[in-house]
Amino acid sequence: MTPIVDIRKATKEYRGVAAVKDVSFTLHRGEVHALLGENGAGKSTLTKMIAGVVQPTTGEIWINGARAEFRSPSEALKRGIAMVYQETSLVPSLTVAQNIYLTDNKRFHRLRGIYIAGQQFLQSLNFPVDPTAMVSSLGAGQKQMVEIARAVHHNAQVIIFDEPTATLTPEEKHQFFSLVKRLKQRGVSIIFISHALEEALAIADRITVMRDGEHVVTEVTAAFDREKIVRAMVGRTLTGELYGSNKDRSVRPAGEKVLSVQNLSMGNMVRNTSFSVFAAQITCIFGLIGSGRTEAAKVVAGVLKRDLFHGGQIRLNGRPVRYRVPRSAVRDGIIYVTEDRKIEGFFETMSIAENIYLAAMAGGQAKSAIVSMREMRAMANEWVARLNVKTINADARVIELSGGNQQKVVVAKALVQKPKLIIFDEPTRGVDVGAIAEIHQLINHLADQGIAVMVISSYLPEVLQLSDRILVCRQGRIVEEFEGHKADEETIMYAAVH
Repeated sequence: MTPIVDIRKATKEYRGVAAVKDVSFTLHRGEVHALLGENGAGKSTLTKMIAGVVQPTTGEIWINGARAEFRSPSEALKRGIAMVYQETSLVPSLTVAQNIYLTDNKRFHRLRGIYIAGQQFLQSLNFPVDPTAMVSSLGAGQKQMVEIARAVHHNAQVIIFDEPTATLTPEEKHQFFSLVKRLKQRGVSIIFISHALEEALAIADRITVMRDGEHVVTEVTAAFDREKIVRAMVGRTLTGELYGSNKDRSVRPAGEKVLSVQNLSMGNMVRNTSFSVFAAQITCIFGLIGSGRTEAAKVVAGVLKRDLFHGGQIRLNGRPVRYRVPRSAVRDGIIYVTEDRKIEGFFETMSIAENIYLAAMAGGQAKSAIVSMREMRAMANEWVARLNVKTINADARVIELSGGNQQKVVVAKALVQKPKLIIFDEPTRGVDVGAIAEIHQLINHLADQGIAVMVISSYLPEVLQLSDRILVCRQGRIVEEFEGHKADEETIMYAAVH
């Protein structure tokens, strides 16, 4: 059969450096094809060529046996190709329904009609999202659902999912996989990019692995297991390096109490929650999306404001604090590393060096208030080397980096400010297996240095691997606490949902 998508020896260069080099790839009708690789392997660049976001420097793209040259995503969409991006491309100032029907000129301005249609459509997908809600008010998981719904609405024959499950709860992931099966039965072809290797093994018909912009292997899924995929991705095995048993590791003793939160409240999201964080320990907070875990952390860091009356109390090193802006928290040594790196994590049109240096100036770590180009470059080169950021040089714009390398820049911005308490919100979301090991090693190193570390994560193996203490958040409050080496996935999940 003629492939619905056939890429022939495609190369894409940026500033003379190949992000994708001489890659061939095929997608058959009604097939789920997983595309795997480390950050910077070229997965997103390859799929963006299919979706018309970027054009190949050399090579050819054939759609249904005919040569195609897409100059924009709209041209690709007309040929039946839609892409759901890792970083959402929604319009925040419009409602959910308006985003879904954005290209439908006949229906877009009939609000009542699109709200009714949107409600029915979202219910058919089992997505619990209010069609009248503003996109800016949604969490990361709900935004991802709207992205998926918009792609399905266009009746695309090829849908490219770039990390679609990274922000979804276990129940939402189950709904997504059911949707993929229904799409496959309708003859829709799917390219599935994911760092969750178990998901690729469970859902894909074929798997392609890329490394350093080049094609490594393509085979039917039955020919792979987790170890073979990892070996193809990174060129070595990482068995036991990422998510081994938490029973055999030691737990760090608690140091000084750095943070004490008592009866914290913020609207309906955080309700009289109390917890403490200690120096030289990693405190993980686990909870499903909407449980209030991120909102509580943002109140601590001054990103959100607690209730004016009966909002509770926050003590930093025994001193009561009430931050109205993040700047005050940063000056006291509290740094929040956001889960939404694209919107809140960096200035995308600025270079790596400029982003890191601005963070140093904001935290009072620059040598002077006057910008020093020499200091900026030296500081950036140091952090690029320490965090192994894959880039041409520190003058490259952050938007040009892969998702995982963007995350490393966000982490560098936090660490350059020399925090006393650092809060990581989903630190490895959209990050490959090699970079996960590096970030975990960094987080452990921070705790070993005596820094108080909070990690918010939806991925239980990560929680069990990192934590000295585990706090479980449900319906806006902390409901359970476990020692890291004594907990198991079933116990934690039971506490999170019951």
